[in-house]
Amino acid sequence: MRVRAAWLWAGEDATVSGPAAAYWLGLLPTPPATVELTVARTSGARAPAGIRLRRRELSHRDRIGLRDVWLTAVALTVIETATALSDGSAFLDRALQKHVRLDAVGEAHRRNLGRSGSAAATRLLAAASEGGESAAERLLAGILRRAGVRGWVLGYAVGRYRIDLAFPAHRVAIEVDGWAWHSDVSRFRADRRKGNDLVAAGWTVLRFTWHDLQNPTEVVDRVRKATKSSLRAPDQGWRR
Repeated sequence: MRVRAAWLWAGEDATVSGPAAAYWLGLLPTPPATVELTVARTSGARAPAGIRLRRRELSHRDRIGLRDVWLTAVALTVIETATALSDGSAFLDRALQKHVRLDAVGEAHRRNLGRSGSAAATRLLAAASEGGESAAERLLAGILRRAGVRGWVLGYAVGRYRIDLAFPAHRVAIEVDGWAWHSDVSRFRADRRKGNDLVAAGWTVLRFTWHDLQNPTEVVDRVRKATKSSLRAPDQGWRR
């Protein structure tokens, strides 16, 4: 009701955008506290409480009608919402799994370069494009280096497995997941088997997603707690 009322206040030339559009499209479970509306640059309207106005021109390709309301199309809605949310990378990842292709999001972004949040969107799309475990491993390694954490090895071999990042002296294994939209069911199952086998062999296993790594303080804290509580002899090979 709030989203519809906001749009009716602005008139049919207005466009619901950002998280409010994501909610209207079913991409978010709840509406935002403030409804964002895109209006023409020449509009002299002043927004009442609960409404935020963005003054810009939209391509017809970036505007759709749904349930008697005009809103930004899915691709533009996804990237603009991703840059507006604190967990925007996770939101974008879910959207790429279920609702929209990366190339469509990229095209919508390029059509709207220069808008507020455009630079952040460029960085987010670059991360999504690479998006694999190797990128996440490099990010984790950089976080640990900057925090002064030592004693880890990338690509540590244990039996038939390769641990993404290991603390051999503590038998702590860290497995890193990239963006989920790059993954498939067989990879998911293989990763779970690997984790179970490592635990059975006496390793403490931590799993971080690419999105977890956006909070480096929490990651470093969890790693330090795991290594301090797992003081064991270095690994001497795979044990069954």
